Amino acid sequence: MTTEPLRHLKDLLAGFSTAMMITRSVDHSIHARPMAIAEIGGNGTIYFATSLDSGKLREIEADPKIALTLQDSSVYISILGTAYPSTDRALIERLWSPSMQIWFPQGKDDPSLVILKIESQDAEYWDNSGANGLKFGLSALKALVRGQAPGETSLSQHAKIQL
Repeated sequence: MTTEPLRHLKDLLAGFSTAMMITRSVDHSIHARPMAIAEIGGNGTIYFATSLDSGKLREIEADPKIALTLQDSSVYISILGTAYPSTDRALIERLWSPSMQIWFPQGKDDPSLVILKIESQDAEYWDNSGANGLKFGLSALKALVRGQAPGETSLSQHAKIQL
């Protein structure tokens, strides 16, 4: 596989500030919640801030495999990965943002502040923005007229990536 889908995925991820994080509860039910993205690393690592007393940490302890979903009106991303909690003060210092103050009133020195490091293993995107949206619209219209499903999409529009 070329590096183009990976580069496109990184470009798409840069447009998001939040993701839905999906974990498996201790009783094996699925739990999803919105999370503010602290940073997206070049190697597919994604960081979030959370609290030590958060239920998601207990869920991650029981099963560190997580899913992330990101969506806007024309871009959809799904990521599977493994979550690792960290209390590394240097990492917290590097990722600290004033917007985190809402959740951590004592600031970056708040003892309950934990960084969740998500190491991504697999990702998939669907990009119908800009020219991709026009291409898909034309393809869908042709398919509708012909009574068929739309054909194959380009790697700029849809790709599965192993990270």
